[in-house]
Parts: sequence; C-alpha cells; structure tokens
Amino acid sequence: MKRISIVGSGFGGLSAAVRLQAQGYQVTLFEKNAMVGGHAYQLKKDGYTFDMGPSLVTAPDIIQSIFRAADRDMHDYLDLMYLDPFYRIYFHDGSFIDYTGDSDRMKAQMAAFNQQDAGNYDRFMEHISQLYKAVILDGLGAKEFTMPTMLQFMPEAIRLRALQPAYSLVTRYFKDPRNRFCFSFHPLFIGGSPFRCPAVYMMIPYLEKVGGVWFTKGGMYSVVEALQKVFLEHGGTVRTGTPVSEIAVENGQAVGVVADGELHRSDAVVSNAHFAHTYKDLIDASHRRKWSDRKVKKMSYGMSCFLMYMGVRKQYPQLLHHTLILSQRYKDLVRDIFDNKILAEDFSMYLHVPSRTDASMAPDGCESMYVLIPVPNLEGSTDWKAEAPGYADKILNFLENDFGLKGLREHLEVLELFTPEDFRDQRNNHLGSAWSLEPRFTQTATFRPGNRSEDIDRLYLVGASTHPGAGVPGVMLTAEVVEKAVLEDLGLPQGKHEHQLEIL
Repeated sequence: MKRISIVGSGFGGLSAAVRLQAQGYQVTLFEKNAMVGGHAYQLKKDGYTFDMGPSLVTAPDIIQSIFRAADRDMHDYLDLMYLDPFYRIYFHDGSFIDYTGDSDRMKAQMAAFNQQDAGNYDRFMEHISQLYKAVILDGLGAKEFTMPTMLQFMPEAIRLRALQPAYSLVTRYFKDPRNRFCFSFHPLFIGGSPFRCPAVYMMIPYLEKVGGVWFTKGGMYSVVEALQKVFLEHGGTVRTGTPVSEIAVENGQAVGVVADGELHRSDAVVSNAHFAHTYKDLIDASHRRKWSDRKVKKMSYGMSCFLMYMGVRKQYPQLLHHTLILSQRYKDLVRDIFDNKILAEDFSMYLHVPSRTDASMAPDGCESMYVLIPVPNLEGSTDWKAEAPGYADKILNFLENDFGLKGLREHLEVLELFTPEDFRDQRNNHLGSAWSLEPRFTQTATFRPGNRSEDIDRLYLVGASTHPGAGVPGVMLTAEVVEKAVLEDLGLPQGKHEHQLEIL
C-alpha cells in the first residue's frame, strides 16, 4: 500500500485527500488546528455561526467532480441553496445594483446607468465565455500548466486579450464607472488587483452566470464536513491538533513529514500549506535550488483583509446574503492597498449575512454577519494589535451612522476580529496575505509555483499558491491536477483496500 501524507486540510488538502484515497492510496491528513478546514474554518459563539473564510459556492460541478471521484453524489451530503441576486452592490452615491445571472434583469439595471453599456452586455459575456471555455471546458485549469502548454495557449490568449489587465478589458465594453466595477471586481475575490490581474480571470463572471452562486445549509463549513466524511468513509486518516514541523527529504525526494517529533514516512507528500511556509519553513534550504528563501521572499503577495464577525440581536432587510458597500475611490484605493501598502482613511467592504438565507446561522430574529475589508498585507507598516480596535470602531460607526444600520451597536452581542497578523500567526500565511501570491501575469499559470515541486521529487502543492489559483473552484482544481500527477509518478495502487478510520 502506497502512503501519502497531506499537510493542511483546507479545501485543497481535503479535495486531494478524497481523490487520492478513493484511488486506493493510504492517505493521512495532518492538520495543526482542532478541526479541519484551513481558511474555511468555522466560528460558533452564543448561538451564532460564522464561516471564517469562503462564503459562497460557485461552479458546483467542480465540487460534484470530487464526490464523483469517490463514487459519491454531492447532493447526498450537501443542501445547496441558489442565491438570487448573487450580490447587492451599493455605490457611494446611494445607488445600487442587484448583480444576477439573469441577462434581462442585468441589462435593465445597467441601462439606468448607461444605455450603451446595457447594449454591450451580451458582447462582453460572449467574450468572457471563451475564457471560461479555455480554463474550465477545455481543462486548462485542471492540468499541469507547463511552458509548452503556455506557448500553445498564447495565440488564443492574445486573440482574447487574456493577458491585458482585467479592468482594461472591461472598459472596452462599459463606460459608466458603476457598470465597470460590476464586471471588474472579481479579481479582488482571489486577492488580485483588477488593474493588473490578467483578464483570463474574467472567466469568473461567466462561471457565475452559467453555474450560479450558491450557499450550503449550515454554512460553507458543511462542505468541509462533507468532504471529511467522504474521506473517512473511504478509510482515510485525519490527525487534527498535529502541526507538521518539517517535510522530510532524502536524496532529493519527499519521504514523509515530521509531526509531534516523529517522522511519518510516506511515498509522497502533498502540501496545502501556504507556498512560502511550505518551502521556507518546512523544507531545509539545502534541498531547495529554485525556491530559495530569497526567491520565495521576492515573489509578490496579494492583499490581506480585516474581518469582523458580528452577532446582532436585530435584522436588516437592506442587507442581502452578499452585499458590497463601496468607497467613492476605486483605482486609487486599490493602489493604496496593493502598491502603497497603507491603511487608507476610506474603505470598501463586503458583508456576508448568511442568516438572510439560512435562519439556523443565528438565533431567532437575529443576524449573523461577517464584514470583510480589503487591506494591505504586512509589507505595510500597520501595527494591527494597536490599530484593530479603533479600526473596528470606525467600521461600526460607518455601518450604523452612514450606511443606516440603526441600532447596530446597541444590539451587538458578538464581535470577533481577525487581522492580517492572525493570517500570519494562525494560518501560516506569509506577510498575512489572505490569498497567497498575487495573481498578476508574471505569477499566473506556468509562472506560479508548480503543482509538482520543481525542487523535490514526490512533493506536490495544492491550494491558492499554485495553478490555477485562489478561490474555491481554483483551489479544488489544484487537487485534480495533483491527483493526475501522483498517478503518473506513483502509479495506480493495486486494488482498493479498507483502512482503519482514525481521528486523533
């Protein structure tokens, strides 16, 4: 029986664990925290339930493919709830748009801002549908992206303007700043700047349109629990509360992991830890020629975020399940976050209010909210231990007094904060970057760290750091890429075996 060790149990690690265990390998999942989930961790307090990371499901077919790989049906494990609209987007002037996959409703709303923009909607969707076809339907996101693959894709990428900044592509079709924002903000969902993230990522709005935006009853952590359940049903081993301190390498090959001072030998290692943590902290420098400490530190890391988890004894109908509230500044605010690395006076925010859809996420008549504010990573000089309480106070003042959530402070029962320093200390994210490497052209596809380690045989990477990138669908696709690579390198095990269920 060939053994595989997986470091970290985020969506990448869990997806890889399910796929590889179902193939007949003996997989052990090592997780430093008390529960599996990684960035998709869950917080429960005083009757309120919060998803601490991802808040929505797009491309449910990608999730279903993981269950299918294990001879299971996703619908036997998850209760998916379609969201319509996907988001409500409030602009600084008080206007808003309910962003939906319904073309006629979108065009009617866009026309109120600019009639010509509405007329260009179908042309824009046709354009980005071709990006979606290349990445999803033609499988570029589910295979190793080598230099030959890159060269083969390049003529099509040039034809589709896939390498120009996402915002530049959007401006070819839309004139009103509000319409431009609606179709260019998606790179922010994967830690990138719309003003330099390549337009290939603009396949995301089309992915949403054709696949929908969904929530799962009980929160996104129900997806974590479902994947863990399938993994255990197939005989996988989960070791929680067991941080990995080293990936063991002998003769240029990964031979296991060190946890609790003990070497756990395996035939291969898959790391779902942050790319920088994997190489810089878990692997001795003598084993790394490409990914030296200097090279790792020279990479560009994406933004972080400031999170507020709030339980409120009141409900606010003006908030939908997903609500964006925007500053007047767009490009300059993004530049302050990504380039100037300063905590600006103004801010834009994303509110996730799952109790609008699933009442079980909060006590009766109450609201479970998380507020996410994009902020610089720790290359900036912000001292979050000092700044966090005042910054949270500033956000609460805005929501109550400027946005109109009356009585917010008076009815606040739970308030928990999560800062870039927490991303660094609790999640091992280099510079507190919430989404790892910034998705710019020079760090996309073959320019990202390989799913197969370039330095160490039988070491594989899944998660936001590697190809195809961040976001739940992208992270889950990294597991499919790694499954194929492991099968090529280790071969298919002879038959499938029952393994002892073990949760430590």
